[in-house]
Amino acid sequence: MSWRKEQRRAERGYHHGNLKEALLQAALGLIAEKGPAGFTFADAARSAGVSPAAPYRHFRDRDELLSSIAQRGFEQFEVVLNAAWEDGRPDTVTAFERVGKAYLAFAREEPAFYSAMFESGLPVDINPALQAAGERAFGIIRAAAERLAALAPPGVTRPPALMMALHIWSMSHGVASLFARGDAARRKLPMSAEDLLEAEVLIYLRGLGFPTDRRKAEATQPPPVPPAGPWGSRST
Repeated sequence: MSWRKEQRRAERGYHHGNLKEALLQAALGLIAEKGPAGFTFADAARSAGVSPAAPYRHFRDRDELLSSIAQRGFEQFEVVLNAAWEDGRPDTVTAFERVGKAYLAFAREEPAFYSAMFESGLPVDINPALQAAGERAFGIIRAAAERLAALAPPGVTRPPALMMALHIWSMSHGVASLFARGDAARRKLPMSAEDLLEAEVLIYLRGLGFPTDRRKAEATQPPPVPPAGPWGSRST
């Protein structure tokens, strides 16, 4: 191939109508096919139909490309969880159950984003915007945990909301990773992933001393004070 033909190919990459978006979509497709560790920066360029040098106009390296995908995933995740939570309406338990179902649905319907968000092995501080997006998404689970903690019946010590949020997030992530993403090698369940998560959370809350009929317990509780930010302002 002559130098001039190679130059024309590079120019086509340089003048790509929306190179950054094309690279993000190409990388998402590769993540869905091979996982977040299964492709190179050059693979993303090839899939986007541009020269190997073209991606460097928008991304420093493959990690920066992955972090942009993970950030977008967390931003969409936040929207989905927030819509499901709906500020705890019509009651805390119903809204919380919707959040759990939305969590599993996102993992199932957006496996490439989910992999980039949780399985890419990116350093925590690689992208401040990514870190902030993750905090905002987790903040919705934290808000739900605040409301759940407020349902603790008389005589039962109110559990730390952050502890509850981390425990519930771990359960949700475990069920999503093992059973809610359609992995070919998964173990068959006699129940849906949603039912499994609901049962896990119910057993967890019972272990903390919550009554079985939590909706009745909620009617006796004063409205909780919402946290000031994603992680709240109280040392709970």
